[in-house]
Amino acid sequence: MKLSRSFIRISAVILALVSGMVAVRFIAHAAETGPAIRVDSTPINRDPQTGNSYSPVIKKVAPSVVNIYSSRFVKQRLYRNPLMADPFFRQFFGDQNPDDGREITHRQDWLGCGIIVAPNGYILTANHVVEGADEIRVSVQNDRTYSAKVIGLDPPTDVAILKIEAKNLPAVTLGDSDQLEVGDVVLAVGNPFGIGQTVTRGIISALGRSLSDPGDPDASDLRQYQNFIQTDAAINEGNSGGALVDAEGRLIGINDAIVSPSGASAGIGFAVPINLARSVMEGFLNSGRVARGYMGIELQDIDANLAKGFGAPNAEGALVSEVAPDSPAARAGLMSGDDVVAINGKDISGADNLRVTVSQLAPGSQAQVKIYRNGVPKMILVTLAEHPMDTEPDSAKPDNPNNAQPAKADALDGVQVTDLTPHIRRQLGAQASVVGALITDVDRASNSYEAGLRPGDVIVEVNHQPVAAAKDAVSLCKAARSEQILVKIWRPIHGGMGIVRFLSVDNTRRLN
Repeated sequence: MKLSRSFIRISAVILALVSGMVAVRFIAHAAETGPAIRVDSTPINRDPQTGNSYSPVIKKVAPSVVNIYSSRFVKQRLYRNPLMADPFFRQFFGDQNPDDGREITHRQDWLGCGIIVAPNGYILTANHVVEGADEIRVSVQNDRTYSAKVIGLDPPTDVAILKIEAKNLPAVTLGDSDQLEVGDVVLAVGNPFGIGQTVTRGIISALGRSLSDPGDPDASDLRQYQNFIQTDAAINEGNSGGALVDAEGRLIGINDAIVSPSGASAGIGFAVPINLARSVMEGFLNSGRVARGYMGIELQDIDANLAKGFGAPNAEGALVSEVAPDSPAARAGLMSGDDVVAINGKDISGADNLRVTVSQLAPGSQAQVKIYRNGVPKMILVTLAEHPMDTEPDSAKPDNPNNAQPAKADALDGVQVTDLTPHIRRQLGAQASVVGALITDVDRASNSYEAGLRPGDVIVEVNHQPVAAAKDAVSLCKAARSEQILVKIWRPIHGGMGIVRFLSVDNTRRLN
């Protein structure tokens, strides 16, 4: 099964990455009267007997959904030998077949959608629809086409704001995505495959979805704030940036991506919640940039085994795996191992949900954080700072250190460890503060591998007890009498940095 964005071409993604457009780009725009955006937060009428047709809703919404035509101009050198145009061949033959001095320009075009959110021409769309484009044109329902100006691009949320010079446009009313429930009827409006405006119907299949796999250390995604609405309304190529509306015609999401084995709709589509997109838009319109709240904690989802190991009442919330020194969280007293279950009275469903929730709070504001620590509920007040960067390094599976010493013992089921020597520490890029036992091998048929332990991880705690060397990991694991062994690890990632995670290893059965 492959994950494909509903509209963007692979070549466009690669060019956008190469051109260095991962960070948020800010584009100045002339001061003018702010957009008159309508918002309706009233919960929808969930009476299943209401109506047999959505025609009145579509008549109201359809004029607000526009087509977006993006173009990029790519220059290409001409070679005497056509094979030399491929970098793969040039790496072997170098300049033996130089170009003939000529250059041609290719135009790459692609199609997406957008939604008019204010009568004076402000449009919301998906970032990947317009990122890297040299020319953007917007076609409204009366077939009139306008040149569009980019107000802001925000890859971490995959949201973009455009502006066209027009007045009295049919603007959609924004709903409140926090009021949504699984089972609510939704309608997707877009231009799939360029055949013309199309409406599909479905329900909300799930809320708070993430497109990255938290169990895969190789997984990465440019979108750092993921809290997608999942729907079975058909979404296909060309729908990206289009509208997902509720049964009353209010915009509750921006269609963004699909999961599909074939590349066409398989009934698993994703939309950016409108509350998240709205916060990004307001940041650009009010100050020309997105200022996100920041606590300074690393997070992971909590499962039943981790909840039991930390004395949490259930597997709800997000587990704090690490607290950055001198961060807002550290100053407020948050600790590694805390289970965050609510922010400002709003329940937290997982790590991604917590990241998005905090990102939407203003820097300098105070957040009431409800946690469970060793089974005891606590309320901690955190004064948020501004997030120091808009993207985080991608996680990656570390290679086995080439010069690691022979494993000292089998510490866990299928895990071999060795001491963290100065030489190994340099190879991993681990700071002096990282103390523990290096995992050199993990049996793929073991409970430890199933739990997520990998070669290159450093075990820093076992069942809340610190590990200073390989023998500590061995003795603590042998002494463990609990059904689950709680392991805290440090995992190296790109850029000489690391992440901290808690894993729970089954101590009652052997998979092999």
